[in-house]
Amino acid sequence: MSKNRSIIHLDLDSFFVSVERVRDSRLNGRPLLVGGMGDRGVVAAASYETREYGVRSGMAMKVARQLCPQAIVIKGDASVYSKYSHEVTEIIQNRVPVFEKASVDEFYADLSGMDKFFGIRKFASELRQTIIKESGLPISFGLSQNKIVSKIATGEAKPNNERFIETGTEKDFLAPLSAGKIPMIGNKTFQKLMSLGIREIRTIQQMPVEMLESVLGKNGRTIWKRAHGIDEVPIIPFHERKSISAERTFNKDTIDMVKLKATLVGMAENLAYQLRRGNKLTSSISVKIRYSDFQTVTKHAKIAYTSADHILIPKIEELFRQLYTRRLLIRLIGIKYTGLVGGNYQINLFDDSEEMLNLYNSIDKIRNRFGEHSVVRAVTFGGTSVGRGENPFNGQPPVVLAHRHR
Repeated sequence: MSKNRSIIHLDLDSFFVSVERVRDSRLNGRPLLVGGMGDRGVVAAASYETREYGVRSGMAMKVARQLCPQAIVIKGDASVYSKYSHEVTEIIQNRVPVFEKASVDEFYADLSGMDKFFGIRKFASELRQTIIKESGLPISFGLSQNKIVSKIATGEAKPNNERFIETGTEKDFLAPLSAGKIPMIGNKTFQKLMSLGIREIRTIQQMPVEMLESVLGKNGRTIWKRAHGIDEVPIIPFHERKSISAERTFNKDTIDMVKLKATLVGMAENLAYQLRRGNKLTSSISVKIRYSDFQTVTKHAKIAYTSADHILIPKIEELFRQLYTRRLLIRLIGIKYTGLVGGNYQINLFDDSEEMLNLYNSIDKIRNRFGEHSVVRAVTFGGTSVGRGENPFNGQPPVVLAHRHR
């Protein structure tokens, strides 16, 4: 690994909350929750003012309101947050040659070698100030020789600040911090470490790597390296064109709308599951039709970042209705999701309940264990929904869900 790398990690502070404050300055400094409004809603974002009461994102809104009754609650708007995310992306894209968009509100960039032209620290600070000035959103960054140390440094810089970690000082910077601040140490792993008396990163630094491996398995070595400030993960260059897609060519050209809808819904559902499995969101969808005379037509739509079936499927069906105008037999249909970024479907929770989140988690667990076609919507059952010739269920009957748009 080159010792001369300079990797910046930028993270928009309390992104959904900050966007709401840009839109309405009366919310500045006041406790604010963004998420589902009903008793079964979920907190998608919580302002710093609510956190001292024990509020955190992902908890039931009902519980959050009990903990912090004075909080203002706002139903989020995914399309607005997507717009601000695109704006910040453009600002970075216009100023940094190579960057990675890790999620809707998180970025990495490789600034290595920029000292030949101007100071990296100065450039990083000016980039942050430009984002704040042009978007109105607070943003923090960490700058070090690798992604992991920079990400942890950003966490220490927050809120709305910056932190530089000189090469060679990574271990000293990390040592006093909680072991839970190492990316990939979740709550369960942290509890296991605490039961062994490991609370600070310095304790991991003092342990033989083999001991950590015996406790945590194959992840032990990665965690040990991260505790020492060692990370070789490269920047993954951001391209809006990143995509996943599915197509179905029919054995016989068809105009059977039941069959066509079953195929569309099945492909949309399967691709949405692939997004969630890869912890991705899409911001653009397209539907393709090839008629029996081989004429091919495509229609695109920009959407708010999502990976939820119940949001994507109606959009896909709407695009198909707009596109299918010739009333000829159809030879092929296809779907593509583009503009992919990292991120879970917390962004979809503004009008969804905890029940919906739990349903997705349960369904995806079944699919992870028994295969991606082990759970299907009723509308696709019996149709050629998966876009493949073979039987996707391998002789096992799938779980069938009633098809219902919310």
